[in-house]
Amino acid sequence: MSRYLALLSLLAGASAQQVGTSTPEVHPKMSYSACTKAGCTTSQNTVVLDSNWRWVHNTGGYTNCYTGNTWNSQLCPDDQTCANNCALEGADYSGTYGITTSGNALTLKLKTGSNVGSRVYLMDSSDKGYQMFKLKNQEFTFDVDVSQLPCGLNGALYFVAMDADGGVAKYSTNKAGAKYGTGYCDAQCPRDLKFINGLGNVKGWAPQSNNANSGSGSMGTCCSEMDIWEANSMSTAYTPHPCQTTGQTMCTAGSTCNTLCDQAGCDYNSYRMGNTSFYGPSSSDTINTNSKITVVTQFLTADGTATGALSEIRRIYVQNGKVIQNSVSKISGVSGNSITENFCKAQKSAFGDTNTFDSMGGLTQMGKAMDNGMVLVMSLWDDYSVNMLWLDSDYPTTKSASSPGVARGSCSTSSGVPSQVESQYPNAQVIYSNIKFGAFNTTYSAS
Repeated sequence: MSRYLALLSLLAGASAQQVGTSTPEVHPKMSYSACTKAGCTTSQNTVVLDSNWRWVHNTGGYTNCYTGNTWNSQLCPDDQTCANNCALEGADYSGTYGITTSGNALTLKLKTGSNVGSRVYLMDSSDKGYQMFKLKNQEFTFDVDVSQLPCGLNGALYFVAMDADGGVAKYSTNKAGAKYGTGYCDAQCPRDLKFINGLGNVKGWAPQSNNANSGSGSMGTCCSEMDIWEANSMSTAYTPHPCQTTGQTMCTAGSTCNTLCDQAGCDYNSYRMGNTSFYGPSSSDTINTNSKITVVTQFLTADGTATGALSEIRRIYVQNGKVIQNSVSKISGVSGNSITENFCKAQKSAFGDTNTFDSMGGLTQMGKAMDNGMVLVMSLWDDYSVNMLWLDSDYPTTKSASSPGVARGSCSTSSGVPSQVESQYPNAQVIYSNIKFGAFNTTYSAS
């Protein structure tokens, strides 16, 4: 998944490693359920906003450490000094960011004032660290409403191999931790985070040419990523992205940031796999995106235990009381309706894609990251790089749409331009709800 979420905050805020005192940090409550064959138990958890969206200022006052897409050179002349000088503030979740919760539901709005998009993490029931999920030999289920997400938007729910405490134990200059949403990483090794490993990402920082509020530094932050759900009302995909390392790792621009992880992943997008009427807003689509969808993802192992090697990732849907199996591939030479090593090898061959998934260790390596536990991420974003065409349109645009693997959705190749999406659909939103996790076939049912 091309991850550019940190580019979306149009506030004069950024991320920091110390804690300010201007705004109390109060996490919105959100419940989730753990399930066994005996039933499900609900716990009261919370969500926390990623640190990159927050206001950061000098520790002795309220001067911005980062304004527009540039650093304050006096407060942040270098990485270490920036971490020492800058404090991270609490968030007004609903008023500034359009983030609200109710019971087991989370709503993320595209625009609230000048803010665009958001990314949040599920905290544990103590509200002190991130909730950690060990996915192997388990299933993860949630409900989602994407009816108000047009072309160019991505309501993404996924897991990454972040540290449970946001990096506090590893990095002494990180004073904010999970309470303030620090420690993000993913398989794209993003370099647009303002702080990485407790240090300011100041060295080599270059403002982005088409976004007045973002840029990139010389450091990136990498980790394995399991994209459970990347979707709008037109198209959806689920994708594992393994990395050479199993946990969060800092990378350097021009070297490890491009080679440490499988950035392309092995995706299952029904439209891309040849079934163009499985998912969408038409009444004839098997999964109709005008209604709420229950999404079930199962993580099977070779020996049927939680310690075995990850061998298959299955997808099931439930809608209007009906259990619906994932669509079957219609691509010549590629069989099945789930992600396995054989499916990935056949898909990469059929589409003419480089099989970095295999070279990075494939499902086995992905499973090793899962052994340590992963953090749940929920977000809404638009794409300043390639307008989300990789999800919902023909991509790459340099190839014919009739070439295998190019057509990924029915959106036009001229769609998804962030400035247009933000002006035309300011009220766009996604709703995630009813999160359940546990033994196979215990988190969902047909009514």
